[in-house]
Amino acid sequence: MTTKTLRLMATTTMGLESVLSHELKQLGYENLEVKNGSVEFDGTFADVCRCNLWLRTAGRVYIQLGTFNATTFDELFEQTMELPWSDYIGPDDEFPVSKISSRNSELFSKSDGQRIVKKAVVEHLMQAHGVQKLPETESLFPIRVQIESDMVTLSLDTTGSSLSNRGYRAAQGLAPLRETLAAGLILLSRWRPDLEPMMDPFCGSGTLLIEAAMIAQKMAPGLNRRFASDDWDCIPKSLWTAACDEAEAAKIPLETPILGSDNHWKACQLARENCERAGITGVHIQEHDATTIRSSHNKGHIITNPPYGERLSEQDEAAELYKQMGEHWREHLPYWSYFVISAHPQFETSFGEKSDKHRKLFNGGMQCYFYAYNNFKKKSGGRVIR
Repeated sequence: MTTKTLRLMATTTMGLESVLSHELKQLGYENLEVKNGSVEFDGTFADVCRCNLWLRTAGRVYIQLGTFNATTFDELFEQTMELPWSDYIGPDDEFPVSKISSRNSELFSKSDGQRIVKKAVVEHLMQAHGVQKLPETESLFPIRVQIESDMVTLSLDTTGSSLSNRGYRAAQGLAPLRETLAAGLILLSRWRPDLEPMMDPFCGSGTLLIEAAMIAQKMAPGLNRRFASDDWDCIPKSLWTAACDEAEAAKIPLETPILGSDNHWKACQLARENCERAGITGVHIQEHDATTIRSSHNKGHIITNPPYGERLSEQDEAAELYKQMGEHWREHLPYWSYFVISAHPQFETSFGEKSDKHRKLFNGGMQCYFYAYNNFKKKSGGRVIR
């Protein structure tokens, strides 16, 4: 059973599917199928452990138990019962139907869908284990139901609390980036920690700095937390031990300059505290304004999440901030590359330069764009738009 091939699915933020796919390829996985908000791939129980520990942009890792067509609740019940639930869930384990979605399907009632799936799994487990009662007092097996155009996919959540919860951000500032999105921005920027420093002049609680340091140190982001499947009897403890040992052995010292600043001293203090919780040393954080920063390094990557001016009354203020940023960075950091995520509708105009490219992403449900300016002076010759 431990070497059985499973169909796994890792979910991610819309817009980061290609980044997650690249992560999986780098980890050695094949037969990938990229979908909206997820990537499917083949693996074993050992890969459940590795992926939960290593994936930086994934939200959760699921085991898919089956996919079938259903347009009635009778069909949903019968086909759900036929899936191999007892290969995973024991007679005392807890198995809530924790998440359900339905789009363009006859079975549109989520509450009825949850009830029917739960009832079918109960019937299957009682028959398979030869019991009349399921106390649900032991390990947690959250069930996910996806119904898309009458196709039902049933999966087990191996992660539990989202992979974005790394465990280091006990304190956070205003409008923090989710850890998985922060990692995605760094990977999208194609930052090379062996070649260039990285700077975040709006560091807030330090999420971008910590994720960058983890990447530079080859530190598995899930190494200091637990997962729902830690306690599953179907996954031998030896697999978790081997995956954790592999992750510990992969770590290297931080030798790349990672620089953070913020114009609020409390934010700088929060960032330092979070670095300490994450086990990160060597990140330099100082109180400074983003419109006056300088660096002794000739080139590098600025990756940052400045204020958006979400309220209409704040948009002019944000636009003026972007204008000052653009003018100062082009003059004093001319050979650096800039990567900025913003929801402001006039970011490029305010910044004073059209980006090389931009990508639509979502930060906390808010539509944003991630703007890339690759080595400004070398690439553009100093052209400024007005």
